[in-house]
Amino acid sequence: MRHSSQTLVFDADDTLWENNVLFERVIDDFLGWLRHPSLDRTQLRAVLDDVQAANAIAHGYGSRMLLRSLADCVERLNGRPATVEERAEIADLAAVLVHNRVELIADVAETLADLGTRHTLLMLTKGDRDEQQRKIDASELVHHFRAVEIVQEKDNRTYQEFLAAHGLAPGSSWMIGNSPKSDILPARQVGMRAVFIPNDHTWALEHSELDPADAGVLHLTSFRQLLDHF
Repeated sequence: MRHSSQTLVFDADDTLWENNVLFERVIDDFLGWLRHPSLDRTQLRAVLDDVQAANAIAHGYGSRMLLRSLADCVERLNGRPATVEERAEIADLAAVLVHNRVELIADVAETLADLGTRHTLLMLTKGDRDEQQRKIDASELVHHFRAVEIVQEKDNRTYQEFLAAHGLAPGSSWMIGNSPKSDILPARQVGMRAVFIPNDHTWALEHSELDPADAGVLHLTSFRQLLDHF
């Protein structure tokens, strides 16, 4: 049964377009480039994940945070700052992240166009403002949304402020995304309902456990399935 006259709030990265898979390719190349004498790839990845977790808190998200983390990882492993040459090589590895193209997830454009005939659509995405805006512009999806907001973090306070700013009733507002940590759990905690659409490439730091008994979370396997419910 379809819900009528709802407000649908969409995450962007890895919900509307692929994002983290590009970061994972850069990280894979970086781990191969490191060639550490004693640590294997799994151990090296654990070091990098630890560095990224700290940098995400201090410096936010996006490609610039990843570049910083790669250089910081070299410093932690070698006990010295990355050299100019090493930083240049890292920048070359990550160059793929700085472009003006996005890869939309299957059926996103068509599904948004259909949903927009019945519901109010908004976008709420986190990350570096300039970088996120570049991806939004490149996606050519902005005309589907009544409003777009780019925030530094998506936590309870963010959702409370978002609801107030747009005059939204939590009970008829849905957060749609791939991240349990940033999309589903905080939205539920402020009274919104949520749609979880997992992405195989969701960043490890965005994972969190969802309550399978929570009737306020709709679990789907593809973006197009939104049309069966809205």
